[in-house]
Amino acid sequence: MDINQLDKIERATLFGRPEIVRLGYAILFIVGVIMYSYSTVGNVPNGIMLVAAAMIGGYMAMNIGANDVANNVGPAVGSKALSLTGAIIIAAVFEASGALLAGGDVVSTIKKGIINPQAIQDADTFIWLMMAALLSAAIWLNIATSLGAPVSTTHSIVGGVLGAGMAAGGVAVANWDKMGMIAASWVISPVMGGVIAASFLMLIKKNITYKQDMITAAKKWVPILVTLMAWAFSTYLALKGLKKIWKLDFATAALIGAVVAAAIYVIVKPMIKTAADKLENSKDSVNSLFTIPLIFAAALLSFAHGANDVANAVGPLAAINDSIMSGEVSAKASIPIWVMMIGALGIALGLALYGPKLIKTVGSEITELNQMRAFSIAMAAAITVIIASQLGLPVSSTHIAVGGVFGVGFLREYLKTNYAKKIAEIHAHHSEEDEDKVKQFIEEFENATIEEKEVMLKQLKEHRASAELNKKERKSLKKIYRTELVKRSALLKIAAAWVITVPAAGVMAAILFFTIRGMMLEV
Repeated sequence: MDINQLDKIERATLFGRPEIVRLGYAILFIVGVIMYSYSTVGNVPNGIMLVAAAMIGGYMAMNIGANDVANNVGPAVGSKALSLTGAIIIAAVFEASGALLAGGDVVSTIKKGIINPQAIQDADTFIWLMMAALLSAAIWLNIATSLGAPVSTTHSIVGGVLGAGMAAGGVAVANWDKMGMIAASWVISPVMGGVIAASFLMLIKKNITYKQDMITAAKKWVPILVTLMAWAFSTYLALKGLKKIWKLDFATAALIGAVVAAAIYVIVKPMIKTAADKLENSKDSVNSLFTIPLIFAAALLSFAHGANDVANAVGPLAAINDSIMSGEVSAKASIPIWVMMIGALGIALGLALYGPKLIKTVGSEITELNQMRAFSIAMAAAITVIIASQLGLPVSSTHIAVGGVFGVGFLREYLKTNYAKKIAEIHAHHSEEDEDKVKQFIEEFENATIEEKEVMLKQLKEHRASAELNKKERKSLKKIYRTELVKRSALLKIAAAWVITVPAAGVMAAILFFTIRGMMLEV
């Protein structure tokens, strides 16, 4: 074999090297978890089971980082407010900080109360159940990440606990009312997220980018929008991000948010005025004013996510640790610091190694995002959770964020289609006139405000009302713009992944429970 052939073989194998490197780092982390957990608990009775559970918990944490964190930073990356590297660094730091500082020291052993812990009295059976649930959820998240589908880690662990619980205690062990509420969140979360995100984007368009003097409008409205964001995120963090170390009612959290928002308004208004005075009167210039708020939003969302969702990785592990140490099944379990460290480091590492794929999916592969659209999605993420928590509705942060991305995409489709229809109406009304007059009217129409556009169209219709597009022409226009602005294949793939998350994790968990029980009974 000559040197040229060797060179071709080497180039052909280059594509697989990054994947091998990532896998190597992941394996090193798992080995580190095994060694550390063995040195910590290896001498206690059933310590090997706890070491195995720690390994699975580390694997689960990495998959949470790879899949779920993308929702917090994906829109900021897609809008180019953050680079991919910057987003990974910010998310990793704040996810780990949220987990360690605000993740709490006690966790419910049965996530969301979906099975009755009193029905599983045997500690060994409970340990096998939780190991099966944790492993099945981690495997499902791994599969979803490889397919490029952002799914709910909470739903994954819920499915795992449900499937393993039913395998251990029968159908009666499940709390079907809770499961009904969780199933409802498949619709509630994305719809609420999409509607709120689209509403904020429409607010921005109507009050800033549809004005002739966008810079003057931005000086007035951007400080108000940033202040509203400050209130929403302060309230969101007080209610959700810090709830495990400082529990507040909504009124107190909202009051804290209002104080923070007032201070932010005083600070940012002169800063935005100074920045806006240096900008051109264009959409791109207005977009740049949302860059810094988006960076803060990504950091705060990551912190709250780390505080809340670390329980998906370490909750079952803490429950196993408690059962092994106490020899019984408890409704609540303390979280040792070594368990929390596994969750925090695993999420950060999973994000760094495998997060970019889902970040790109959420940020750029569903619809095109800019800073204003990404800002609207971030606002939807915080406000939807606040509203849902007060109404007692179950929502998923993953579904909210992705629903927000689709919401702004579908709004853009509607606006583009509607605008194309109006231009076609103008051509139809001027069909017998000189082309230069038509061109002049369209230029005036494009530069007009929304109110002026409505008046111009009304005047046209009064002169010749028969110039409506027919149904076939409207359908053709909608089809063209929808294909351009929102990927239907992404919508179908993600919706399918959401629907099968609970059953897929549940079936795997049941199989794994019987496998683990069979192996342990033979020992």
